[in-house]
Amino acid sequence: MALIHGSEEVISHEEDMVGAFALLYHHVFSYIKPMALKCAVELGIPDAIHRRGGAATLADIAADTGVHASRLTDLRCLMRLLTTSGMFAATAASDGGEPAAATSTVYTLTAASGLVVGPRGLSTVVRFAAGPVAVSPFFDMHAWLRAAPAAARSLFELAHGRSRWDAANADNDTMNAHSFVESQLLIEAVLRDHAGVFRGLGSLVDVGGGHGAVAKAIAAAFPDIKCTVMDLPHVVADAPVSDDGNLHLVAGDMFQSIPPADAVLLKYVLHCWGDDDCVRILRNCREAIPAREAGGKVIITELVLGSSASPRDANVAEAEDMHSLFLMCISGVGREEREWRAIFSDAGFGDYKITPVLGPISVIEVYP
Repeated sequence: MALIHGSEEVISHEEDMVGAFALLYHHVFSYIKPMALKCAVELGIPDAIHRRGGAATLADIAADTGVHASRLTDLRCLMRLLTTSGMFAATAASDGGEPAAATSTVYTLTAASGLVVGPRGLSTVVRFAAGPVAVSPFFDMHAWLRAAPAAARSLFELAHGRSRWDAANADNDTMNAHSFVESQLLIEAVLRDHAGVFRGLGSLVDVGGGHGAVAKAIAAAFPDIKCTVMDLPHVVADAPVSDDGNLHLVAGDMFQSIPPADAVLLKYVLHCWGDDDCVRILRNCREAIPAREAGGKVIITELVLGSSASPRDANVAEAEDMHSLFLMCISGVGREEREWRAIFSDAGFGDYKITPVLGPISVIEVYP
């Protein structure tokens, strides 16, 4: 038996001690994984492998990304971690039964690394989420948890002296690009695998829809749906798209009223607001839509912590909790299904349906 130093607790099996240390070290050094992925993205490794038909040796990667010849051992160390963690796959080639040299290992893309390939990939998400502006607030998390609410509205604000949404933030372009690409990926997944969410609708209003990219995709897939994008006046004024066929832009305030439609879309809106504000928004949505029998509903895309709608593996569960903690950092809210249910009930809705669509993100159809 082994005694943990400074503790009364006794670990009775050597395997428990090995597992305990492995878990502790996994947490202590887990920050290295996003740093390694960010390095790979900055070097252009996923794109380099993609350009070579989806497979490349270490020498190929070095040649295509400008890695210095003296750094091949270090590059192999980077690729080993990213392979072990599932971002890439590796096959050790051999000739005549002899093991191949490490530099002959062939690296291939996985579904995860494929998501950061190309201009429409999620490389902007990696650059933002693993960048200093997003990471540094978490160094102050203990101070944030001890601080009175008046000290700062969010952990981000405590660290940077301004909110995440302040126009003066130097990384706003990266954040906006991140949001645009992620929204495109989400709506493509919904339209490809869950298009029934929109079938039968004659009209839809995308509240907080920005410049209309998501509504435009819906309008293209369903030409019979009259799509309206509602956002604040300054957002609509700067929109690069104009009214076109079944897509229209209107200025408004979701806390005042919402244009009438068969369905209201709230994409990544409600996590920015507290429960009372969510109820106010949803009551305005309910006023805007017809009864359920006439096709009325609210379509919400949000994180649902521990959703019982579908079995979740460990990676999805951990992604949910990390996403929730990030939302806390920027004054957002991650909610469990029971918390969503209470909000829907308080807003006067009678039923809902949760469909997981993209990692920890679900579509919630809420019915009057």
